[in-house]
Amino acid sequence: MNKFYLWIAAVALGLMIAVPLVYPYISGSQASDQFAQCSESSVAGGDIGGPFTLVSGSSGAEVTDQDVITEPTLIYFGYTFCPDVCPLDAARNAEAVDVLEEKGISATPVFITVDPERDTPEVVAEFADVMHPKMIGLTGSAEQVKAASQAYRTFYRRQAGGGEDYLVDHSTFTYLVLPEHGFVDFFRRDALPDEMAETVACYAEATS
Repeated sequence: MNKFYLWIAAVALGLMIAVPLVYPYISGSQASDQFAQCSESSVAGGDIGGPFTLVSGSSGAEVTDQDVITEPTLIYFGYTFCPDVCPLDAARNAEAVDVLEEKGISATPVFITVDPERDTPEVVAEFADVMHPKMIGLTGSAEQVKAASQAYRTFYRRQAGGGEDYLVDHSTFTYLVLPEHGFVDFFRRDALPDEMAETVACYAEATS
């Protein structure tokens, strides 16, 4: 087995380790009866989401969750140096936003880095711009990123070695957050854009 396949196996193993550590906290939606028709499951392990203060990639200024979450919002925690998973998930979320637009529903994709050391505001801004015109890229200090991650019960851990090209193990859920309601549901990696759009539309219509 050459070095390339060993590296791919290491990435896969890291993701396999990361997801089970988060899963006990997330088993579905903690939505109220108002949204009961939109999800088939429920969340265990306490509240998910909450206030955060991070740095906007586009402006370089600090923003809060209230500045960012102004409409149905898909939040994903990852990092721009991620070799495959993060770009694929971010692109999937962007496609779901486009499907929603076709349905007449406006939504915002948000990318929060778990690698603030390398993901400067300029870097996350460029990543977000490539993914979708509406995508918001957020970074911050190590403490700010950690606080946001903990609020959403996500996991991330820098792998040992690798020099400046290190990898970061992290959870891969996408969170649906609504203004005035907060976190209402989440999507796993195998969710398709059309499926996500259908779910988000259900929640959006339930609030109208």
